[in-house]
Amino acid sequence: MSMISNDWLAELETEFKKPYYARLYEFVKNEYNTKKVFPPSDEIFTAFHLTPLSQVKVVIIGQDPYHNDGQAHGLCFSVRPEVDIPPSLVNIYQELHDDLGCKIPNNGYLIKWAKQGVLMLNTVLTVQAHMANSHRGRGWEEFTDAAIKALNKQDRPIVFILWGRPAQMKKGMLNNPKHLILEAPHPSPLSAYRGFFGSKPFSQTNQFLLHNKMVPIDWQIEDV
Repeated sequence: MSMISNDWLAELETEFKKPYYARLYEFVKNEYNTKKVFPPSDEIFTAFHLTPLSQVKVVIIGQDPYHNDGQAHGLCFSVRPEVDIPPSLVNIYQELHDDLGCKIPNNGYLIKWAKQGVLMLNTVLTVQAHMANSHRGRGWEEFTDAAIKALNKQDRPIVFILWGRPAQMKKGMLNNPKHLILEAPHPSPLSAYRGFFGSKPFSQTNQFLLHNKMVPIDWQIEDV
């Protein structure tokens, strides 16, 4: 695993020394040695690498990485430019278009968001190929909960976007009145029509950032 080396380390280094993390590390190492696992091992912590703690403005919480070949690269909902756009991201783009008028791009590479302060964090950071939720309950949840608690403590406004029940279960950790919490059903085709469409998370986020004298997010992903 490519270790965290930016300002996240001060908040998370105690986690690396806990017994649960030692068990998690051994489990993940064995999985990578014996099975096909996503994302590539050097991309497990991509969300932390690309979005330092001090720069986080928005948090999007996903479940676990995409489990089909070539999809996951360490940012929830994102895929590399050459990979077909997954159904949930198709729906995210549709809501973005309806909300802010953004053009729907020809790729699902969301690194532009991460570099502007959008932490795109799955609650579980690895998955066995073609087996959704296969690494659930192994310790990643405790680790990512520590990251969410660190964000909650920040003395500045942050937007938390919670799509679907697994993400919304994290709401109990978010008790800092400076933050904005936006909830909606998951953008999956199975649930998007239950209230994800029309929830306007992108405009609400930018209005909140502007109200707090922060630079809004440029949500437009360009074609490649």
